[in-house]
Amino acid sequence: MVELRPEPQYATLARQTETAQLGMWVFLATEVLFFGALIFGYYIYRISYPDQFLLAGQDTKLLLGSINTALLLTSSVTMVASIEYVKRDDIARAAAALFITALLGFAFLGVKGYEYVEDYRDHTVPLLNFLLKPSQHPPAELFWLFYFIATGIHAVHLSIGIVAVLVMAFHTRHRRYSAAYYSPLEVLGLYWSFVDAVWLFLFAAIYPLGRAG
Repeated sequence: MVELRPEPQYATLARQTETAQLGMWVFLATEVLFFGALIFGYYIYRISYPDQFLLAGQDTKLLLGSINTALLLTSSVTMVASIEYVKRDDIARAAAALFITALLGFAFLGVKGYEYVEDYRDHTVPLLNFLLKPSQHPPAELFWLFYFIATGIHAVHLSIGIVAVLVMAFHTRHRRYSAAYYSPLEVLGLYWSFVDAVWLFLFAAIYPLGRAG
């Protein structure tokens, strides 16, 4: 097992843990402002053009969005499980849970990539091949503009998370973390949970639109 020592700038591991967690919370606060502004802007246009957004929303792939929601929710469970296993010094299962988390993340990106291809075939990609359907007017394109910007930025965040999870899995497998010190996993868990939470907001804003009632 790797000897546990704090970084030179910290007196103890406890202080190092507190600093790392505080740093992540501050970072997530800035991310909330970013995604919050994006979603707020979306709802301003949705209220301004309700009929056009309802018509545009009917062309989203509800099944694929639901599958991705299930994948991310499951990945949150495996992420939490990895931390719990480390707390028990069950390193093998902790590393396995992290690898499964990354695999679920890759599955999400795969489904999203397939969904993008289907969107392109349906001519719903602004600036590339967007075509208005019957009863649709130019504001309908605003819906799809938000869709690709928001889901694309989310996919970037998820990709970063996947890389971080794989790095943590490698370190965990080599027993860099244990019941005595697992702060990096907790910090990563905060980030992963945030990315999952953002997706839930995006799913609620995008996919049920035009299908209620």
